[in-house]
Amino acid sequence: MKSFFKSVFTITIITVLAGAMLALSYSLTKNKIAYQERQEILNAFTSILPYHNNEPDKEYEIINNQKVFIAKDNGTITGYAVNIINTQGYGGAISILTGTDSQGVISGVAVIYHSETPGLGDKITNKSFLDLFKGFAVNDKIAVKKDGGTIEQFSGATVSPRAVAAGVRDSLIVINGMIGK
Repeated sequence: MKSFFKSVFTITIITVLAGAMLALSYSLTKNKIAYQERQEILNAFTSILPYHNNEPDKEYEIINNQKVFIAKDNGTITGYAVNIINTQGYGGAISILTGTDSQGVISGVAVIYHSETPGLGDKITNKSFLDLFKGFAVNDKIAVKKDGGTIEQFSGATVSPRAVAAGVRDSLIVINGMIGK
């Protein structure tokens, strides 16, 4: 019986120490992680939004429980961006940042993170694929060809492009809600 309590005590001490170390490492790295995530979003804004001289991640409105980031040039709205996370990717969640001009026409799309299959599904990050969305608006049929749309899916990989197309379509619906309000 004594050895049982000794084992429980030892496991409890190890668990408490491991938890304390995890909490300490989190507190030491959370600001650095937040900074890096912000830099990644700011870099994506540069590639997907029309010209802007503000910090869109600091200027936003909430529409349909989504942040709509507002791009401005000297106070004039030049575009919007929405980050949608689609959980229907082949490898799991795909974070899609869609940027539009002030009228809601897509000016660019960026994939912020994904866990799609390397060499196949991860082609969703290729500029040639993401550029297929440019010029679309909310009433256009944004879907892969297999679903009756105009977006070219990759040979052997329809799930990943389908998830991106759905995320872009959902983003435009949110942005349209912002423009129409």
